[in-house]
Amino acid sequence: MQPKLLAARGPVFLAAAAGVAVSTVYAAQPLLVTIGADLGVRPDTIGALVTVTQLGYGLGLFLLVPLGDLLDRRRLIRLQFTLLAVALLVTGLARNAVMLFVGLAAVGALAVVTQSLVAYGAALSDPAVRGRTVGTITTGVVLGILLSRTTSGILTDLLGWRAVYLISCTVCLAITTQFRRKPPQAGDGGGPTRAERSSAGAGLTSGYVGLLRSTVGLWGEQGFRESAGRAFFIFASFSTLWTSIALPLTERGLSHSEIGAFGLIGAAGALAAGPAGRLADRGRGTVVTVAGSVLLATSWLVTAHPLVGLAIGAVLLDLAVQAIHVTNQSMIYRPDAGARLIGGYMVFYSLGSATGAIASTALYERAGWNGVCVLGAAFGIAAVVSSVRAARRTFRAFRPCGSCL
Repeated sequence: MQPKLLAARGPVFLAAAAGVAVSTVYAAQPLLVTIGADLGVRPDTIGALVTVTQLGYGLGLFLLVPLGDLLDRRRLIRLQFTLLAVALLVTGLARNAVMLFVGLAAVGALAVVTQSLVAYGAALSDPAVRGRTVGTITTGVVLGILLSRTTSGILTDLLGWRAVYLISCTVCLAITTQFRRKPPQAGDGGGPTRAERSSAGAGLTSGYVGLLRSTVGLWGEQGFRESAGRAFFIFASFSTLWTSIALPLTERGLSHSEIGAFGLIGAAGALAAGPAGRLADRGRGTVVTVAGSVLLATSWLVTAHPLVGLAIGAVLLDLAVQAIHVTNQSMIYRPDAGARLIGGYMVFYSLGSATGAIASTALYERAGWNGVCVLGAAFGIAAVVSSVRAARRTFRAFRPCGSCL
């Protein structure tokens, strides 16, 4: 995929591929009760299906995504999609809980190809439109997350839950063929250029271990810490809603397809990704993060009232989360460490998602839906605090000193 092709339709293809990859992480959410009953997983620990997938995702983000700064990005993406297909096959054929957990952990670890695609698209983009490109691919990611619930619900009602993973396996294999065409040229996004290798420092030249060390070292950058912290809180809130939502809806007698339909409602959140990316390109990322954080926290006031309130709250929550997510990535990205920055940042996304998943399902058994809403709102308030602190620091940095007046 050459630069001219990327400018024309490349981001759309990358968005579609990213959506397919990330959908494999979230496909199980509306099926938790069914999968648990089939393979003997207790209701109070059913959230562990999501948690193990997210923990695998976190490991993949740290161990695999940074390789995009060291290896040929296109070949890395192709290999990840191939291995993801194998993991999906194992999951779809699981005959017991152990095999299922192993398969889901592997799916999570290899679905990080999503972030490799984000870094790939960002590397191919002109800096002036990089936020827009990231926003386009993120739109695909959001749609993949939310529509996966709808698709998996329908497929389960028609063919059973295993069909969800077997069909996803086939689609991932089809995507690999699109990365086998022309070999990438240096500097076209297929891999790091010589200048990028040099500017990346000794970490890259010393090999993989040095690469991981440099990823850990990103924590020393204040901007990265702030964005990563917000990622943890916003996706803990996001996962609190979308992991536990199947529990009250199942109790109300909704089918898999009806539960999955809430993904269509939440898909409206994808509309925030494009405008947020354009605002980030114009230097308005800080404003977006503050406004989005406030919207995230307050959305839980509406979500506490199912079913109509739940639907409205889901839209508001997803709008807020995706707007913050795009600006977070756009503000920390730089070409010399693009894959490491995005991979390291997304580790906190995964940790937040895993925390929200296990905490919300356990809390629902004890405190019901209201308890889950309080938990989600608490994560949202933490995101507000983080965003306001960052905004105050930015304001002080640009405010003229008294002697200059």
